[in-house]
Amino acid sequence: MAKAATGPEPDAPARSPVEWSVAREPVPYPDAVASMEERVAGILAHSAPERVWLLEHPPLYTAGTSARADDLLDSQGLPVFKTGRGGQYTYHGPGQRVAYVMLDLAGRRRMDLRCFVRDLEQWLIGTLAEFGVTGMCRAGRVGIWVETGGGEAKIAAIGVRMRRWVTFHGISLNVAPDLAHYRGIVACGIREHGVTSLAALGVEATMADVDRALRRNFDAVFG
Repeated sequence: MAKAATGPEPDAPARSPVEWSVAREPVPYPDAVASMEERVAGILAHSAPERVWLLEHPPLYTAGTSARADDLLDSQGLPVFKTGRGGQYTYHGPGQRVAYVMLDLAGRRRMDLRCFVRDLEQWLIGTLAEFGVTGMCRAGRVGIWVETGGGEAKIAAIGVRMRRWVTFHGISLNVAPDLAHYRGIVACGIREHGVTSLAALGVEATMADVDRALRRNFDAVFG
């Protein structure tokens, strides 16, 4: 954990740069949740900076706070984790960039959860634009959607949690995951539309390419 900041009193923390970190190996889901919990506690105690953590998970499903049991169609032998983030069922696995976002909305940003989610949407849309992909928001459908030859498909998911105005969990962007794993769930409870990825759209992008685009667009949206 980072050392406590010096200078201002705890009730008036200085604005410090957001810490960025990238996991080089897939991170087990329970380990990721424990790390986020630790960082959130540190942010609340003014002893750790805000953080954006880029990672991949081993193949797994997570069930958010609104998940319906009948939306788990076939676990395909993959582990299923109940989680405190908002939303329903989703898949995580290699080839998908997960970005866990731990920001202090009360001390350093705007205390507005809807605004925060809109900012996450714009972050993803700006990132996709760098690869020539037009991302869209749709009323009643959380996440980012793109046009495909067969209609619209989801390319990025959003699921967040907040504790005393410090955010955690975040976004996932499909770069080149095994999309067959999505057949085991009704992703985000939406049966009418499918799921896609940059690779499925014909975009050749490495995870490092995506990380650089995420960093540039995060700074543009969140400052």
